[in-house]
Amino acid sequence: MDKKISSDVYIAGVGAITAIGNNISECLSAFEQGKAGMGYATYLETVHRQKIPVAEVKMSNEELAGLSGFSSQISRTALLSVLAAKEALYNAHLENIGEFRTGFVSSNTVGGMDKNEMFFPHFLSNPLKGKLRGVANHECGSVTELVADKLGIRNYISTISTACSSSANAISFGARLIKHDMLDVVVAGGTDALTKYTVNGFNTLMILDRQYCKPFDENRNGLNLGEGAGYVVLVSERVAATLKRELYCKLSGYSNRNDAYHQTASSPDGTGSWLAMKGALEKSGLQPGDIDYINLHGTGTQNNDLAEGTAIKRLFDPHYPKMSSTKSFTGHTLGASGGIEAVFSILAIQYGIIYPNLRFTTPMTELPFIPETTFSKNVLVRHVLSNSFGFGGNCSTLIFSKL
Repeated sequence: MDKKISSDVYIAGVGAITAIGNNISECLSAFEQGKAGMGYATYLETVHRQKIPVAEVKMSNEELAGLSGFSSQISRTALLSVLAAKEALYNAHLENIGEFRTGFVSSNTVGGMDKNEMFFPHFLSNPLKGKLRGVANHECGSVTELVADKLGIRNYISTISTACSSSANAISFGARLIKHDMLDVVVAGGTDALTKYTVNGFNTLMILDRQYCKPFDENRNGLNLGEGAGYVVLVSERVAATLKRELYCKLSGYSNRNDAYHQTASSPDGTGSWLAMKGALEKSGLQPGDIDYINLHGTGTQNNDLAEGTAIKRLFDPHYPKMSSTKSFTGHTLGASGGIEAVFSILAIQYGIIYPNLRFTTPMTELPFIPETTFSKNVLVRHVLSNSFGFGGNCSTLIFSKL
């Protein structure tokens, strides 16, 4: 389908809120200082509070609400979403999005589950107790609709929930809507907040590290769950020509594949990962040697890092680009990870930086490469490949290119 339309899709704005910063500037500062966002939970009420580290955004719901214009009764997922999306639109300098056919394609995996978890203890003790408005926005699509309304976006609204590849798929879908002349502007990305259900579920899978995670390290013990939101503003060539500020870069390639191997594990030989990266390179017209930096999916689990590493070896051997997992800073933000890491990939091009892979000490015996361990500045970064791989074998890759 996409071959019918040859126009490029550009990145006009970016926005993010994570455990290492409430905006782009704070996140960049944390990267340079090597400050990770993990710690024991402050806002999430969980029996694992003093046992399992998480990467929380450093604001309460009341503080988030004060900045977002929402009530604190709205789910944390929506509060995070609107702040990152507003920053992205502000950075794009789109004075009036009403002038364009504008869409909002957003992803999440927990919806309003945090509010449900507050409702049910009261309800179970007494069916006449509990605030029903807390469960009214439980499903994932409701979060998207609330935020779209707050942003004033009404031309097109869609929610994507494909586990940890969700917001990468939202970005590629947004690009296709522009390429096929259905929309002029798309705010695309994702959001997710920490919930008891998520922590308990991943703990049951026995893939949570009791220490801070060590992606791609031989002695890795699992992931740290995180929360946050990340969005990009995609614009057509026509809109790009009208903007008063310099564009960040373009989305040159994207691909989604599924290895259909297991419900919660990647194919050991990295089939889905390899197909996603290969497909994105083919769409971009680039060769493996053109990639300057890979933002690894890099969760820190035994299975994921080996599968992704095996796929990278298959595709890039013997010449490997610089690479690292920014989840060593933000934790694994699930449905938001593809959007947040797309933002970080774009900033790597914009500012010529390479992020370190924190806490890496011992190379994996199966792999001939290692991730970067220091923050680098003034690097020529022309093309960045960003991986997002989710449960059910849903593997997605985005490629961003310097203009």
